[in-house]
Amino acid sequence: MILNKVTDILLTQNKITYSDLFSILESINNYNVHYSDIYMQLSYYERLVMENNIIKYNNYNIDNGAGIRVISNNRTGFAYTNQINTSTLQKSILLARDITNKYGTFKVNTLNKQNIDNNVYCCNNPLNNLSMHDKVSLLHNINHIARNMDNRVKEVIITLSGSCEYILITTSDGILTADIRPLVNLLINIRVEQDNKIEWGSASISKRMNYKHLIDKNIDIHDLVHHAIKIALINLSAVPAPAGTMPVVLGSGWPGVLLHEAVGHGLESDFNRHGSSVFSNKLNTLVISELCTIVDDGTLKDSRGSLIIDDEGTPSQYNILIKDGYLVKYMQDKLNAKLMGLDPTGNGRRESYAYLPIPRMTNTYMLAGNTNAQDIIKSVNYGIYAVNFSGGQVDITSGKFVFSTSEAYLIKNGCINKPIKNATLIGSGIEIMNKISMVGDDLKIDSGIGLCSKNGQTIPVTVGQPTIKIDQMVVGGTKIR
Repeated sequence: MILNKVTDILLTQNKITYSDLFSILESINNYNVHYSDIYMQLSYYERLVMENNIIKYNNYNIDNGAGIRVISNNRTGFAYTNQINTSTLQKSILLARDITNKYGTFKVNTLNKQNIDNNVYCCNNPLNNLSMHDKVSLLHNINHIARNMDNRVKEVIITLSGSCEYILITTSDGILTADIRPLVNLLINIRVEQDNKIEWGSASISKRMNYKHLIDKNIDIHDLVHHAIKIALINLSAVPAPAGTMPVVLGSGWPGVLLHEAVGHGLESDFNRHGSSVFSNKLNTLVISELCTIVDDGTLKDSRGSLIIDDEGTPSQYNILIKDGYLVKYMQDKLNAKLMGLDPTGNGRRESYAYLPIPRMTNTYMLAGNTNAQDIIKSVNYGIYAVNFSGGQVDITSGKFVFSTSEAYLIKNGCINKPIKNATLIGSGIEIMNKISMVGDDLKIDSGIGLCSKNGQTIPVTVGQPTIKIDQMVVGGTKIR
């Protein structure tokens, strides 16, 4: 049982009892507090980097602590400590209480232990299931594969990292629950050279899994290496991107990052409660193309953004946010849900115990349509096919964005033509989403190393989508059509 295992690690070993947690929460019962919680965390993290045929870095870190939150109406007090014992927890909750600074009455419900059924991921510490010798051997093997796959490969940088978080959440509304969160990341960067030209390509995979999955053929290392080399070689022969307004086809999988940034953030409840999102006050109205249904699903098997519970103890959920173009739900944490008169959706997330939970995405993607991806390409006389992105920027308030492609091609007469480079896609989230005229049947959830930053907090997420066609979009390039 997850709760028993986490309790032993975070409570028993620190000489804390359930009764102690109850007493700490009860200690502020003469204040006008509407809610309080204690978030306890123990984290293990390691990172190995191979560069120039040698292990250049090998880092290992252990961190633990607790974050204590007190809410009175919409006023929040928060304190955290990197020491877990009854004394520091008691001091922290009093500090958080003093920030709210309002007297009244408050009662803590009897703690109800909750073991959430887990079919989302295996709750084992990945750092312990493979020896350091085998981890180093894995890096050497990947390096060997890359350097022997193509003679144009001149440099290989491989980063292997893993972490495990033990989480225990106690709340004044009676919840006592836990989670164990494994995460393994593999990133391969490859430099190629040809005719005095240099380009880089990368490939990555990240899942809530064990290291052994990378060795037991659950993950095809050859495919990852081949993909990284392919990206680099494609960019060696790429021509300057055209500039202008034209049809754009976005590939399946990672291009969903555009959806994440340009639409997903705008559906987080804090922005909508404050009226600063383009989606504010638009529940049950048509906001984008009726071809589009967008979900945030924290229950995807082994996915990087998946959770058994969120960081407030709410069970993770499959949330339909936009259905057939209509906005039907915002992503909610407990505080914003209460203030908006809605229900939490399992989207209260935080980077660690040192941060407050806020509404965040988990695995956000667009559902598949019924059009063959090749038919989408064939429908374009002249345009851009964007397969991968390297980065971008978005304004949450307006929804305006700029994204740079790392793999893109010209489309001419319904066929994929030459690869192009230095292409940027420019637009506004709602405007672009209303110009989607075709949605493919090839939904793909990207398995790479996706990170989301908001309010100074960075968390793991996953994106995805099928191939989609946008009828008109501004493309920034260096060549006039």
